[in-house]
Amino acid sequence: MPARFAEGQRRYEGAAGAAFVAAVPAMVARRLERWSLRPEGRVRHGVAALVLPVRTADGERAVLKVQLRTEETADEGAALRAWDGDGAVRVLREDVETVGNGGGVGRPGPEVSWLLLERLDEARDLNSLPDVRAALRPLAALLARLTAVRAPAGLRRLDDVADNLLVRAAEAAPRDEATRALIADCAAALRDVRTEGPAGERLLHWDLHYGNVLAAHRAPWLAIDPKPLAGDPAFDLLPALTNRYDPTDTARRFAVLAEAVGADRERAAAWTRGRVLQTVLWEVEAGREVARMWGEVAGAVGR
Repeated sequence: MPARFAEGQRRYEGAAGAAFVAAVPAMVARRLERWSLRPEGRVRHGVAALVLPVRTADGERAVLKVQLRTEETADEGAALRAWDGDGAVRVLREDVETVGNGGGVGRPGPEVSWLLLERLDEARDLNSLPDVRAALRPLAALLARLTAVRAPAGLRRLDDVADNLLVRAAEAAPRDEATRALIADCAAALRDVRTEGPAGERLLHWDLHYGNVLAAHRAPWLAIDPKPLAGDPAFDLLPALTNRYDPTDTARRFAVLAEAVGADRERAAAWTRGRVLQTVLWEVEAGREVARMWGEVAGAVGR
């Protein structure tokens, strides 16, 4: 169990994270046996998931991904199945398990999702391209392909996320005037675009940045690790603006991405400011200082 991953799970997921950390080694061992998988390489992790390179019984290279089922992660398998390998990693098998079912942690606890995925080249993502302009082109092309797909039924909806953001924005109490002004500006932009009607039915990745696009054998680049929503593709632009951040390049990147998803500039700016609002509220509610970058991005996309 990687120490940083365990620490993050306990910090961000509380009791559910602690139960997951305690149970997952034995759960992984059982899952390897159940699916006839052979470990092949070291465990990797992000904030939410552990990923173990494996070989299947017939010798296919794959990765076993395990994570707590949360609002953000629960629909990952549904999104990947909807894309069916077109622009994204392909799902080979999927299952859900409850922590505590034979895991030695007492009563049944939180749910865990298992994904067996095709193995991509984890050593090469779009961050490996030194020229950000060169990296943006394939990312924009993938964003266009992914968001062209209609979201499967039952996914969490951008409508609900946006309405929740507006409620939280009205209740936010940041200490500094600049943050209060940023929240008010972004909330106004989000409120305006919400009055136009439902936020759409496209399948959004939500976290398509350069590190979440890996090289592959069957395609030059494929997306991984979605946190899917049903909504307007213009809500999906922000990660590629702030990852490998360059304030002098924000407006150009924004124009390229908005064009890729077929969004007019005004609507794309409003949804992107709504996405800025989401991040700023997270920071304020956690008692952290809000980085100047968020105000710069909100200003750059509105020009």
